[in-house]
Amino acid sequence: MDWVTGLFPGGKENYNAYLIIVDRFRKSMRCLPCHKEDTAMDTALLFWNNIIFTCGVPKIIISDRDPKFTSEFWTNLYEMLCTKLAFSTAYHPQSDGLAERIFQTMGDILRRFCAYGMEYKDHE
Repeated sequence: MDWVTGLFPGGKENYNAYLIIVDRFRKSMRCLPCHKEDTAMDTALLFWNNIIFTCGVPKIIISDRDPKFTSEFWTNLYEMLCTKLAFSTAYHPQSDGLAERIFQTMGDILRRFCAYGMEYKDHE
């Protein structure tokens, strides 16, 4: 799980970031439009509505050490869901090569997409 930020705001909600979630088991990913300024609670709600509600509870989540994932709120949520949180090694993103490659590629695609003034709703 990671964010792509630095995008031009678009759509009626003025999204300026995407939360990208990679499912290593299914070899799939989700790009969820969001705001760079979203709180840990906003991110949890996005995760709940788009991942847990549709795919089920993951057994393990691998993430960087973003404060949104290390907050007390997220720690309690992981405990309640019996989900293990593992952090990728600092300055060693190869610890999860598939996900890191997807984050890099999708970041490039989304930045180009937004730079041309296209909106998320145009491709829903």
